[in-house]
Amino acid sequence: MSILVTGGAGYIGSHTLIALIEAGFEPIVVDNLCNSKKESLKRVEKITGKKIKFYENDVRDAKAMDKIFSKNNIDSVIHFAGLKAVGESVQKPMEYYDNNLTSTFVLIDAMKKHNVKKIVFSSSATVYGASETVPLKEGMPTGATNPYGRTKLFIEEILRDLYVSDNSWSITLLRYFNPIGAHISGTIGEDPKGIPNNLMPYISQVAVGKLEKLHVFGDDYNTADGTGVRDYIHVVDLAAGHVKAVQWVLGNEGCEEINLGTGNGTSVLELKNAFEKASGKDVPFVIDPRRPGDLGEVYADASKAKELLGWEAKLNIERMCEDSWRWQKNNPNGYDK
Repeated sequence: MSILVTGGAGYIGSHTLIALIEAGFEPIVVDNLCNSKKESLKRVEKITGKKIKFYENDVRDAKAMDKIFSKNNIDSVIHFAGLKAVGESVQKPMEYYDNNLTSTFVLIDAMKKHNVKKIVFSSSATVYGASETVPLKEGMPTGATNPYGRTKLFIEEILRDLYVSDNSWSITLLRYFNPIGAHISGTIGEDPKGIPNNLMPYISQVAVGKLEKLHVFGDDYNTADGTGVRDYIHVVDLAAGHVKAVQWVLGNEGCEEINLGTGNGTSVLELKNAFEKASGKDVPFVIDPRRPGDLGEVYADASKAKELLGWEAKLNIERMCEDSWRWQKNNPNGYDK
């Protein structure tokens, strides 16, 4: 079965390609490479021994998307494509709304035209907004606090409305928590442009000597060590969740939002310490003031994923740190040699 993967050359997308191939699916990738590199696909091919069918196009290009659907017998879609930096979205909101929403409209139109009504959408725990209640559970009130999060929330609502209008659609809205880690081979991983926005690549770049020290934003939260707590999930577990979601949409009709997390919280300093142990490297840090809008504690209730998809996270923080370090050590400059 053929699965169209938009944004498939990215961090989560590339790991999901491996999981799809291992599960017997044939992924077809469309990616404009605006925040990813073609090298990731070459490495996926090396890991799997399978040639990836790749289209270097923007999902907002309706003619290109129509051509891709016309040339391929697509059974389902995983929609990763989108701009994803929270801070940048505040600086460039119109760019985020245009890119993330328009790409979804064009994709849905192409799917409708070619009678492909099964989609797995890459959403985010940011749709829960500034909720002070943990764990976060599907069905809780939603409300984003930045343009990036709002695009995810808007697309969730658009897809729900689509299902209400036509119950023959099958849709899963996967709300990720904090993906970290890398493939065990150490050949694919997270390759941020410039200074990383996310904690793990920042820690690993300090460890490898690219950055001077880790900035910890706030140590006065009501947590065990005062630093912020998040639900970190291994990207390989996350990829496995997408395979389960594809299997679900292929066999069911409906629209379901589903958390993908471990259900456990880890603080910034706990993650730093685990990384130091895994890498044997010191990660010097400094405490900075809290960032506006940051919450003290965010972690998932992941029970629905287990009940509905038969999925649960298996890999622990130690393994996440070991795999992140292997990737960073082997690829100090990411995919740039």
